[in-house]
Amino acid sequence: MASLSYLACSTIRCSATNNGSEPNKMGLNSIKVNGTSSFAAVNGVTTTSVAAVENVYVAKPQIRQNIPTQKQLVDPFRQGLMILDGVGYRQTVVIRSYEVGPDKTATIESILNLLQETALNHVWMSGLLGDGFGATHGMMKNNLIWVVSRMQLLVDHYPIWGEVMEIDTWVGASGKNGMRRDWLLRSQATGLVFARATSTWVMMNKQTRRLSKMPDEVKAELSPWFIDKEAIQSESLEKIEKLDNSAKYMNSDLKPKRSDLDMNQHVNNVKYVRWMVETIPDKFLENHQLASIILEYRRECGSSDLVQSLCEPNEGVTKIEHHDSTKISSLLNGFSLAPGAPESHGLLELLHPGPVSYTHLLKIKGQTKNEEIVRGRTTWKRKIVSIPFPTDIN
Repeated sequence: MASLSYLACSTIRCSATNNGSEPNKMGLNSIKVNGTSSFAAVNGVTTTSVAAVENVYVAKPQIRQNIPTQKQLVDPFRQGLMILDGVGYRQTVVIRSYEVGPDKTATIESILNLLQETALNHVWMSGLLGDGFGATHGMMKNNLIWVVSRMQLLVDHYPIWGEVMEIDTWVGASGKNGMRRDWLLRSQATGLVFARATSTWVMMNKQTRRLSKMPDEVKAELSPWFIDKEAIQSESLEKIEKLDNSAKYMNSDLKPKRSDLDMNQHVNNVKYVRWMVETIPDKFLENHQLASIILEYRRECGSSDLVQSLCEPNEGVTKIEHHDSTKISSLLNGFSLAPGAPESHGLLELLHPGPVSYTHLLKIKGQTKNEEIVRGRTTWKRKIVSIPFPTDIN
């Protein structure tokens, strides 16, 4: 069905009439939903004619309200406050029912979404936010947007449904033209660290879609916020190898949906992680949980792109994929391990073989040049499983 949207204030005068009627109550005297018609006069104002319109949608301009122009120390609506001498940000969040999976712990997508949300809220509190997706006033003037080039997430423990978490985030310099952003996620009640993350961001011209140097104007905005603090210690970056079509696992014909796009009109990086994880066999995912992920972004992905996900198990994965759980059950003689049993216990280590990893690649299908979207490496650890007591006792 065809549809039309236009700005309401371009055709309707939003003011009170002389007869004292309510200023925002206006009626359209003649609109034909199917067929051809023209709008009749509304309060004496003639509107534009519309031909062959099945649906008419009247929308007002979407403008973000109450964007701070100066640094805020506390945000009661988002449960946020400034920390680290006023340059870092902390937000208190509660893990909701729609953010957990079947095991009642937060999904990796939920954690990544919280990282993005707290980063944007940090910029909001800083007073630097323009009317963009985390872009500062200087970036808006220069038609620049942020794009992430690398991200690393380490998960020590997964928060459960209803967990109250504190998420700290801060920024620092990354070379001459980049910015580093780090996060620390921990329990508000106990201080237990759930996860740590770090990322590198660069600027892209919104129109040309090419990477850009950081203008002096933007450096002047950001540099007072940079601190020398790392959630994950820097180390030599191990190159992630590029996979080809000989990869063991492959998922083709992945088509982005409109709901996968962010405000910059490209696929959100959280969707990339889902495509990667879903390429790993279900049997492995049922018994393992993600311990870490490294993503190296190569290009953006749009709504018209057809995506292919490749996945290759690294050394040691095949052995664990076909692990004989009956041997463990026989060894324990039907007894289950109590929750919270010491990690050093020999039997628990049998249930927890060392972390294993996969190499990933998302690419545009059908292209032979500049086809890579993102390379990745995921590391996994075995879930703690409780073996039930035997029902037959002789």
